[in-house]
Amino acid sequence: MAILSTAFAAEIKDLKILKLGEYNSLTPDEKQVIVNKATERPFTGKYYLNIEKGVYLCKRCNAPLYRSSDKFDSGCGWPSFDDEIEGAVKRIPDSDGRRTEIVCSNCGAHLGHVFTGEHMTQKNIRHCVNSISLNFVPKAVMNEKKAYFAGGCFWGVEYYLEKLNGVSSVVSGYMGGSRKDPSYEQVCYSNAGEIEVVEVTYNPNIISYEEIARIFFEIHDPTQADGQGPDIGSQYISVIFYTSDEEKQVAKKLIGLLKEKGYKVATKLRPAEVFYKAEEFHQEYYKKHRKQPYCHGYTKRF
Repeated sequence: MAILSTAFAAEIKDLKILKLGEYNSLTPDEKQVIVNKATERPFTGKYYLNIEKGVYLCKRCNAPLYRSSDKFDSGCGWPSFDDEIEGAVKRIPDSDGRRTEIVCSNCGAHLGHVFTGEHMTQKNIRHCVNSISLNFVPKAVMNEKKAYFAGGCFWGVEYYLEKLNGVSSVVSGYMGGSRKDPSYEQVCYSNAGEIEVVEVTYNPNIISYEEIARIFFEIHDPTQADGQGPDIGSQYISVIFYTSDEEKQVAKKLIGLLKEKGYKVATKLRPAEVFYKAEEFHQEYYKKHRKQPYCHGYTKRF
């Protein structure tokens, strides 16, 4: 889950390549917090006031834990986050019988504690994390790329693709058509060629475009030509909007593999156009409403 590729880790000073089950060596101070579950003094951690964009990793195993977009200043003296990368953090009852401890899901390293009911952000949650438990990778070093996929209602596509390790964000929006910055109502009721699309931002040193595209074909029905599930209409068709000839060739290869397996693939390939972000209501819809996708699900096809 958490292993960095050689190319990625080589760009990051003081991070070494790990094999599964191996851990970084720790200083006595780091061990005291990460292994023995101590707490560093408030307002002393190197990441407390860090506002640079990037990703926070586990100091012991390099597992991606938090995105900078979820960090906020709580005034508590430790880095605070109101969300974690999907599946990266495990909650366990603290030995004091009152608090909830948070540890790295990959290696069990002690991170800090999680609190709810403080109403500091809309998500109403605070991960209070020791800086000494973290490493930070600036976005500039990550060399992220963007990819665009349409597979029915963008809520479901976003839900599954944002779970992938190496994907830093998935944004729901629109592409195609003749209007500039269309609204959801326009797309639904007076469609002028717009298609519901997700913009995937990912680190190619952690996950490849082909890996994302394979999952895309497995979380929706690429054989349905008129929409996706119960969502029927031109705005819900299956399309890969490629940004380069390399992406186009990868998509053609995957479609060819599916056709060899007997699938009548309806997915279209089109060059990427201007992407318009959808209204905030549509972003992370299922996470906000604590629901499951109704017309998307995982089916192994490759």
